[in-house]
Amino acid sequence: MKFRKFLLVLFFYTAIFTNSYSIEPDVFVQSTVNRASSILSKDMTKEEKIGELKIIAKETVDIKGVGFYSLGSARKNLDESQKMKYSELFESYFLKSFSSRLAEYTNPEIEVQGKEVLNKNYTIVNSLLIGTSDRPEVKIDWRIYTKNPDNPLIRDLIIEGLSLARTQKEEFSSILNSNDGDINILFKTLKEFSNN
Repeated sequence: MKFRKFLLVLFFYTAIFTNSYSIEPDVFVQSTVNRASSILSKDMTKEEKIGELKIIAKETVDIKGVGFYSLGSARKNLDESQKMKYSELFESYFLKSFSSRLAEYTNPEIEVQGKEVLNKNYTIVNSLLIGTSDRPEVKIDWRIYTKNPDNPLIRDLIIEGLSLARTQKEEFSSILNSNDGDINILFKTLKEFSNN
């Protein structure tokens, strides 16, 4: 799936950073990067890193929001039972997708460079993945959901102008369109990936 191609940067969706006070989106992003990088740099087994990354993602990524955005207009056709099933399947899919791949990387360096407040609910934070001898530098913009300023959440990454959430939405749409809109086929695809 195309979704896995951008998992190198997807870990920037994640970090344990909970506070009892409001946090600025750019500070949140830099803290996110630092915490994720720290975990990836630790002398632990891949399985241990995966476990910690999953915990981090659950706390800082709006997984449910990303999931329903990815489903697009098809979500309108689901009953409550199907929505609940989809949310469970997507979370397992999402967590496995990024954690199993990201655990292979160590010490990526991200530099936050600025922010743009779109409205009270969203801020775009600009950053740069510092290049190394093994990889080029990459421009990364973060879409941060700030409706609750005490608990900012990551809704999307725009990598060199490409929205990862939109890419995921297009992929799911392709699966549904190729199978006459049968949501059970998408459920099966997500479950099979998670169980492999």
